[in-house]
Amino acid sequence: MGRKLDTTKVKRGPGRKARKQKGAETELAKTLADGDGPKKLSSFSDENSDWLKPAKQKHKIDHSEGDEDSDSQWEEENAEAEDLEEVKNEVVEASDEDDYDDENDMVDDYGAMEDSSEEEEEEEADSDGEELLPIERAAKKQKKRQAVLAGHDEDGEEEDGSENEKMDVEEEEDTVQANFDEIERFKLPGLAERKKEGLLPLDLQIIHQRIKDNVDVLSHFSEKREEGRERVEYLSLLKSDLCTYYSYNDFLMGKLMELFVHSELIDFLEASEVQRPVTIRTNTLKTRRRDLAQALINRGVNLDPLGKWSKVGLVIFDSSVPIGATPEYLAGHYMLQGASSLLPVMALSPQEGESVLDMSSAPGGKTTYVAQLMRNTGVIVANDASAERLKSVVGNIHRLGVTNTIICNYDGRQFPKVMGGFDRVLLDAPCSGTGVISKDPAVKTSKDESDILRSAHLQKELILAAIDSVNADSKTGGYLVYCTCSIMVEENEWVLDYALKKRNVKLVPTGLDFGKEGFTRFKERRFHPSLRLSRRFYPHSHNMDGFFVAKLKKFSNTIPTAPADSSKI
Repeated sequence: MGRKLDTTKVKRGPGRKARKQKGAETELAKTLADGDGPKKLSSFSDENSDWLKPAKQKHKIDHSEGDEDSDSQWEEENAEAEDLEEVKNEVVEASDEDDYDDENDMVDDYGAMEDSSEEEEEEEADSDGEELLPIERAAKKQKKRQAVLAGHDEDGEEEDGSENEKMDVEEEEDTVQANFDEIERFKLPGLAERKKEGLLPLDLQIIHQRIKDNVDVLSHFSEKREEGRERVEYLSLLKSDLCTYYSYNDFLMGKLMELFVHSELIDFLEASEVQRPVTIRTNTLKTRRRDLAQALINRGVNLDPLGKWSKVGLVIFDSSVPIGATPEYLAGHYMLQGASSLLPVMALSPQEGESVLDMSSAPGGKTTYVAQLMRNTGVIVANDASAERLKSVVGNIHRLGVTNTIICNYDGRQFPKVMGGFDRVLLDAPCSGTGVISKDPAVKTSKDESDILRSAHLQKELILAAIDSVNADSKTGGYLVYCTCSIMVEENEWVLDYALKKRNVKLVPTGLDFGKEGFTRFKERRFHPSLRLSRRFYPHSHNMDGFFVAKLKKFSNTIPTAPADSSKI
């Protein structure tokens, strides 16, 4: 069978194939001119058997009618059909040979070999909705070939590519890890870099990151230090960066670095930048904490109990009304007071009917708390060296309904000459204020060595005067509580160690079940072992102002004297 011919297609150009086809059709038309077949050949297809139907159908009709005279005519028609079959076969064989020759020899005008069949061309024309031009068909075939070749290449190289990619990823990870290790290792800046930093505007982010890296190196110094670098170099850089970033002077930062390990130092500095929560103390002389809390909640105050350690404290988170101007405040139902200032009064634990001295009472928070615990019984002497500050003590005493307090204005160091014999004494000594930096940021730069030593000297004089004001023979008391809002060792443990040597007192437990123990040794100093009974409180550990509390028990009213030198006798 030959290929189907479609006369509706546009010929690409005359050729042997077209001429032979035309000649075959002309010859076939001449052969059939004398018969009853078609006079004009319009197409030539594989369905050539349809050409035989008219003759066969005519034969069947004539045979069914029983016309005996038509036998001769049927024989003629049959012979004619046989001749037609022979001509058709010849034409088909000639067409097949021409197709084979033309496919091997003929190239179209665009140089594309005719290696595809007419059926593929028809499918392309059908899929596109119109017949493609030869150049379009050739381009489409070229795209198909490239797609097939690309598919084979991908299949063949897929496994090799995956392995190569894995190797590349591993090498890249090794390189990244190596680079990360190099970046992670902290290197001290040179002198030239430090000089440039002094000239250029400060980049606090770079300094903060350098502080973190430096602290990490100091924490693992043997593993992460640079070769040939000493620890003192890292400490010097850290101190400089901390002073720059947190705005401290060199002296105070040096003191803090001696007091805390480096990681804890960062926590302390960060906590000192944040204000402590607002706390109030319920005045149980006029109300209960439950009733006060309910009244403040009704006014739009968001609050919670201060902690399990306090039965009267409340912490204020936010408020829609001024806490210092509510009707409850004006009525004396509560006192604005820091959580840390409740601790020394709790350690003092005054009893009803006792005589108590508050040697530095302004602004009156501790004094009124003592009166509250004593339920307005006994006698409280509220003294302060500043007459101006005593005005706030007077105002708070009247507002809170305290009736058992006497206010006086004396220098605490001279107070034993005025009166003595108290059951309990509370000494909140004036100090450098290094525990309340969040309230007074000026402390960062205003303190130096002389300020600390001056405060320590004053505190030693005051604690000796306070001890002399206590009656060791008191049946219920004989106690002294010493406290400061400083975290300096010179103002706390050093002062107590001095008092233990100068007077007949001893340290006893404070009764506070939290807080850190006091130091028994610091740098080259060695203190009395009982100083571990004192308590330290820090902003970053207890979320309250830095504070120090110690409780002393006086066991003799005699003042020790220095032993006489036997050589002088």
